[in-house]
Amino acid sequence: MYKHVALLVRREGLSHDEYRERWLGGHTPIARDIEGVVRYHTVVPTDPEAAEFDGIAELYFESLEELHDALGSPGSRDYDPTKEVAAKARADVDNFLAVAERPRFIGEEVVQTDETGNATGYGDTDGLYKHSAFLVRKSGMSHEEFRDYWEAQHTPLARDIEGVVRYHTVYPTDPEASEFDGVAELYFESLDDLHDALGSPGSRDYDPTREVAAKARADVDNFLAVAERPRFIGRETVQKDVTDSGGG
Repeated sequence: MYKHVALLVRREGLSHDEYRERWLGGHTPIARDIEGVVRYHTVVPTDPEAAEFDGIAELYFESLEELHDALGSPGSRDYDPTKEVAAKARADVDNFLAVAERPRFIGEEVVQTDETGNATGYGDTDGLYKHSAFLVRKSGMSHEEFRDYWEAQHTPLARDIEGVVRYHTVYPTDPEASEFDGVAELYFESLDDLHDALGSPGSRDYDPTREVAAKARADVDNFLAVAERPRFIGRETVQKDVTDSGGG
């Protein structure tokens, strides 16, 4: 499954609460109907004061062609869609978002582990707490070297982090046009489980005390520029789902 991930930054002059009301009440009904979208998630920060983004919006498409057809350029910030609803959604974001400060990521999602009870479906994530890490490779590594290490060495550790009930990796479809080398998404049943495993709710680094989580944190220094890696903790809502089955 291919998805467009937008890391949202509210427009200057809006409070987080004003932005959230505008996003979920006014914009979300438009975004649900963007051409080609088969699934749509919103992720609201659990602690807005500790988050460097005001939310995450994820639009899923069956193919990369449908994604680009709806949302235009694969660039990492703005886009210029030509489809009717997509163009309406793009115009609307100027009402509540600082578009130039809003990174976006286009990638292919792979489900690495799932203990939510329905390995073929995506509705399991509704209401779960999500830790999204936007990965930046360590200086001196190529994207290919980073990806090889991430897949072969780190992902097996991350699958076993205490409390994780679902784990996705998202690979950029065009690494040269992407600000990030990948996204790692860890899902937990409760916010307490997430904080118990991953420690501080801060937006960059963390200091876990659980055994596997601590081992995974130590390992990221082998392939990530941690200080350049935003992370986001939020609660996910599935706003739309017309998929017959899940998968990567």
